[in-house]
Formats: sequence, C-alpha cells, structure tokens
Amino acid sequence: MKKVGVIFTGGTISMKVDERLSAAIPAMSSEEIMSMVTNIDQIAEIEVIQFARIPGPHMTPDLMLALSQCIQTALLRDDICGIIVTHGTDTLEETAYFLDLNIQSHKPIVVVGSMRNASELGYDGPSNLSAAICTAVAPDSQNKGVLVVLNNEVNAASEVTKTHTMSLDTFKSPTFGPLGIVDNNKVIYYRKKTPTQHILSDTIVNDVALIKTCAGMDDGYIHYCLSKGVKGIVLEAMGRGNIPPSMLGGLTSALQQKIPVLIVSRCPMGRVLDSYGYEGGGKMLRNLGAIFAGDLNGQKARIKLMLILSQTSDLEHIRKLFEDEFYG
Repeated sequence: MKKVGVIFTGGTISMKVDERLSAAIPAMSSEEIMSMVTNIDQIAEIEVIQFARIPGPHMTPDLMLALSQCIQTALLRDDICGIIVTHGTDTLEETAYFLDLNIQSHKPIVVVGSMRNASELGYDGPSNLSAAICTAVAPDSQNKGVLVVLNNEVNAASEVTKTHTMSLDTFKSPTFGPLGIVDNNKVIYYRKKTPTQHILSDTIVNDVALIKTCAGMDDGYIHYCLSKGVKGIVLEAMGRGNIPPSMLGGLTSALQQKIPVLIVSRCPMGRVLDSYGYEGGGKMLRNLGAIFAGDLNGQKARIKLMLILSQTSDLEHIRKLFEDEFYG
C-alpha cells in the first residue's frame, strides 16, 4: 500500500469554537483530525508530520520556505509517494503557488483545507482530506505540480484562487476551471495544465509591496514603500493594466531606482496588456519600464517576485521570467 505524508500546518481544519471567546481557534491535534477520515486505511498508509498549528493569516513567506524544505526532505524518501499539506484557506493559494514554483518533483503535492471548523455542522475537513489523499495516491497526479483539493475538485496551484468568504466551493480556477474531480474515491482529470515555471531558491526576499489602485488614487503609497526600502512593487492596476495619471510620478521614481514594478489587474479574470496609450495607460507603463505579469493576481505575482529577487535584481531578467511565460 502506498504511503502518503500528511503535513499539518493548521488552519480552520484544525479549529473548534472556544466557548469563552465564542470564536474558532486552533484546538485539534493531527491525530484527532485523521481519526475522522474514516476508511482511509483502505486507500493509503498515512504518516503524520507536524509542521505548525497556525491560522492562515499567520503564514509568512519565511514559513512557506521552511515548509517547502520540509516537503522536499519528505519527497526524497522512497517510501513516500506523495505529500499532503493542511493549510488555512486565507493564504492557501499563496502557499500553494509558492510551493509550485519552489519544488520540482514528479510526486504529487496536494494542499487542502476546510471552510468550516469542527464545531460547525457540516465540517468539511475530513471529506476534503480524504479527497486529497485519493488525489495524492493516484498515478495520474504525478508531474502535475502542486494541486489544491477542496469540495471534491482538483485545481492547479498556479490557477486557483479563493473566490468566496464562506462557500464550500470557494476555490476556483476562473479562467479554465478545475483540472478534475474526485468521484467515488477516484481522481478524474479533464485537462492538462500549463507547464510549471520553477524558481528553485533556498532564500526569499520579503520586502515586496502590493498596492491596489482605485479611482483618483495618487502616488503616496508608492513613495511610502520606497522610503521603507522595498525591493519590489506589485501594482494591482485597473482593467487591462492602467493606473490613474496621478500615480505615474511614484511609478517613475521606483523604476529610476531600479525597483521592479509589476502590473497585474484587479479584475478576477483576464491578462494585462499594453492596449491603451493615454496618460497612465498600459502602453505608457510599459514604455517607462513596468513589467506585465499576465493573468497572475496580485498575491501570486508578489510571491513569484519574492522568489525571483532572491536570485537576481536585474530588471531585464525579471521581465523575461514574467513576460516570456505570458507573452512569448
């Protein structure tokens, strides 16, 4: 029987309601959670690896890096066929994408969580965990990069995002839909995913800012970030990749200081492109030296830039790593 390593990091899947607080907090051990996954011994042998017991918002890029190293050590073992990571859903997509970029292995890595805690009716932790285990042991799950499994859907870490604050089917891939489903303990894949771009680094640069643009916004936040010594900026721009003209001064200042500025869209679907030539339009931003990050959302573009900056600060190399993937 195949052995799967289950790495517990915490999240709602490990929480119960504390009656004193009338709110959910981390409270369950990994053994308690696994005991609720009935009949899983018919599918796989499980080895529990305790990494942390933290809520999703407590996850940091440094912890992601340590988690990546923990996973890579486990994957080197011949007796382990795949890894599952339990995780809080608030930052799950960021950690999953980080691992997708930072780990190169043919073995499946599946990130899983739950939207309801163990005190709520319909606690979805055990069912999500069982679906993740079924995914990890499936031969067809090899060479697919990091996968995210909740609500019996299998999504690629590079494509998935959290779309709803409470729905069980919150994790969706808006552009292409899920890679497949888990049905009757079997994984059925509907399509292939685009090849993963790997950034294999054992360090990370934390000082990357993410700024969301909105109507009438000026460049005050950009200048503040520069004064704090940021190493990179991700601008969540409007539409196809456009910003208010009053933000141009700060953007220009950042680029003059050789700080990479990435352009993504605040829209949930579609890629950015230098389609507009007016002041603040994408054509002007590209001509100034901003880097367009395709259809990545802001939080994922930030994670990728953090990893890239751990290896290089050369703007043209950074541009190539982003733009070649999305624009050829």
